[in-house]
Amino acid sequence: MPVISDPLQDPFYYLKNFQHVLDWVAARYEDVLSPEEQQFIAGFGQLPAASQALWVRMVMRKGAHFRASKLSYAEIGDIRSAARPLVEGGWANDQAPLVLAEVFEVLTKPEILGRFSAHITQPKGKKTMWLEDLAADFTHQQSLNEWHPALDEQLYTLNHRDLSDRLRLMFFGNLSQGWPDLVLADLGLFNYETVAFSPESRALRCRADIDGYLHLYACREAFEAGGDVQDIQGRVLEYHSDNRWLQRRRARLLFQIGQFHERAGELPQALRVYRDSQHPEARLRMVRVLELLGEFEQAMALTKPSADAPFTDAEQQQLLRMLPRLRRKLGLAALERPKAQPIKRLDLSLDRDEPLSVEFKVVNHLQAPEAPVYYVENTLINGLFGLLCWPAIFAPLPGAFFHPYQSGPADLLDQDFFSRRAELFDACLAQLDSLQYQHTIRATYAAKFGVQSPFVAWDYVSESLLDDALLCLPPEHLKVWFKRLLQDIKTNRAGMPDLIQFWPAQKAYRMIEVKGPGDRLQDNQLRWLALCEQHQMPVTVCYVQWQDARP
Repeated sequence: MPVISDPLQDPFYYLKNFQHVLDWVAARYEDVLSPEEQQFIAGFGQLPAASQALWVRMVMRKGAHFRASKLSYAEIGDIRSAARPLVEGGWANDQAPLVLAEVFEVLTKPEILGRFSAHITQPKGKKTMWLEDLAADFTHQQSLNEWHPALDEQLYTLNHRDLSDRLRLMFFGNLSQGWPDLVLADLGLFNYETVAFSPESRALRCRADIDGYLHLYACREAFEAGGDVQDIQGRVLEYHSDNRWLQRRRARLLFQIGQFHERAGELPQALRVYRDSQHPEARLRMVRVLELLGEFEQAMALTKPSADAPFTDAEQQQLLRMLPRLRRKLGLAALERPKAQPIKRLDLSLDRDEPLSVEFKVVNHLQAPEAPVYYVENTLINGLFGLLCWPAIFAPLPGAFFHPYQSGPADLLDQDFFSRRAELFDACLAQLDSLQYQHTIRATYAAKFGVQSPFVAWDYVSESLLDDALLCLPPEHLKVWFKRLLQDIKTNRAGMPDLIQFWPAQKAYRMIEVKGPGDRLQDNQLRWLALCEQHQMPVTVCYVQWQDARP
């Protein structure tokens, strides 16, 4: 992704970034822009440059009201002159009516005390206390100059923020990303892969999609703010869309609402919401809720996978824990539990006083010139996968990439992420059947170093680690790990052993999961250890005890 402008050389870099967004939206969303949005884009271009810059400065800040004294920018110059066309054109208001709470937000304590001294009984109190005391007597709205005639200060209230948010939504495909993301790219702090865009790659395909996103966003905001859950739930349940991007958002919000009901003991409500949610964890919660409701047969029926909804490893692990309890309640015979394979164990007694994490204490203890040890946790396997499969991950499929500032495809965690790219991933993994994979990984590392990726943590994947890994890790082991990742990326890209030790002379390795005193293996770690044992991969769990403190 090329840098839009150089902020170190161009003081108006933020304005050029904003204009870049407008041009992008105007070109890619021309068919869905409302007349108001079209007028906004055209009208903004007709404003003087200083006025444009001032408006963008305000929209990138929090709040709606800005005192002129707080708007000092060398590149803009005189703020009042820059603001005049904004006020005349309706882009800002210099006489906006304010309620008392808004007045308290923009005034300092001395200014409030100077204006309302006759009504404040405790001059040393807090602004919040003063506001509570005065709220009942000052219920009207008026401009700041009317509230405080002695204050020689101009206040500008920003207009069209909601409209600019809609344009930002069209650009990013969400409202969680904002203008700072453009700045970070400008500064070179973040670099993004260049992906070809097509009309089919838009996140929001039509006006209904935009309205739908805003509807779900408003519902989520209301839910997080403690609004009426029943009302919010009804609004979410009534909304339907064939847009994958919006389906995921709806499913996630419904799952959160279901969790709310479950925690509140409102189990029938929770069950209804979970049934309507397509969230990956909804089935598991339904089994638990049905069990709590005494509907054991229905709960048992959900523990059987189907062709269109197979279990993930994580889901199956949880269900296997529920099954014995459900079978007992149904009067069924207990199933024989498979015996867990013993995992190789290493016990160490280390000095507690050394100011390092327990993982790095083990690194230092095991480190040897002929056997280097690296702290990798999830970064090595994920990183090698990301480097080998870069073309598949960043394939420009419809619905995957919406804008130039994505670190990865939008459908990365969808159940069909792999199936949509099966041929591409198969081609990447086929390289593991020869030495081609080593060339590809090295070439990608050199060509893409520093580019944002959902799998490659550049700070952790050094050249020395890469060299040792490619020398010592068998390609058949890499293939097993990579295929497992593709089965359930969200769950399986975590839980890998903390350390890896190489013996380059022997082209050998071992992975080491480190557990300090009182620490226990987590579910995702147990799943990875079981996989390694199943395929005879060298893995060890290192249990650390502290030596007695020195006198």
